[in-house]
Amino acid sequence: MKTIERDIFNANILIVDDQEANISLLEQLLAETGYTSVTSTKNPEKVFEMHRTHRYDLILLDLQMPIMDGFEVMNALKANHDDAYLPVLVLTAQPNHKLRALQAGAKDFVSKPFDLVEVKTRIHNMLEVRLLYKRLENYNKVLEQTVLERTAELRESEARYRSLTELASDWYWEQDENMNFTKISGPVSDMLGIHIGALTGDANIEESNGDESSNTQLTGWDEAERRKLQAIIAARQPFLDFVFHRNETDGLQRRFQVSGEPMFDGHCRFVGYRGIGVELIGAIHSKNEAN
Repeated sequence: MKTIERDIFNANILIVDDQEANISLLEQLLAETGYTSVTSTKNPEKVFEMHRTHRYDLILLDLQMPIMDGFEVMNALKANHDDAYLPVLVLTAQPNHKLRALQAGAKDFVSKPFDLVEVKTRIHNMLEVRLLYKRLENYNKVLEQTVLERTAELRESEARYRSLTELASDWYWEQDENMNFTKISGPVSDMLGIHIGALTGDANIEESNGDESSNTQLTGWDEAERRKLQAIIAARQPFLDFVFHRNETDGLQRRFQVSGEPMFDGHCRFVGYRGIGVELIGAIHSKNEAN
């Protein structure tokens, strides 16, 4: 027997009818067909709690009952927000109740007096749909959990990557598609004396003047090196261990090394750069000072 067929005949079924004769007929039919888990009740007021406890795969529900009719039972069942699928097959002798029952949430109906072949066919078909729906629901839950776990793994991996890059470098940086810095870790401004964007964008140095700040022309940096780096970035190319120089006012020359790579989103659209930088240890006298 195929797995889906075995699951169908092992499905959890509840019969709700105030007439003992109808319950006996349906129980006998289901047992002879091969269904192994069938429960019944003549009290419609118990259905909500029974379903919440047992999570039935199918409820065979009579519409015409005293105290609480089938429509009221379906309204109560729909209050259970944990079950998006209402597994109800209504039993009715009133043709005008069929459309109303479907509008109330029932998935199918069986007319009274029962046509036994029709009853068996509708029960089997509805259980097949129900169990496939449950499988899809479970698959979506597993998929959602897998995505959450994978996202957590990626975040952990990114954190480790950041930690390693910070240990292996003086600073870590990220820029957006307009070359504006979105993330910086490390003493970039203190080490370089500028916003690092000046190396690739506007050549400005920020100087503090009391509580005000002003931008002045960048001095001391090798313009040829900066233009070369600008060309690499404009071409969206990665760069590794790019060395550039800066001459201090005291005549010392400082050397820095930077590596970066372009970043692209899932649609292959450029979204910026990220990379690391270090200062090469040992300041030397500039060529002009040496001469």
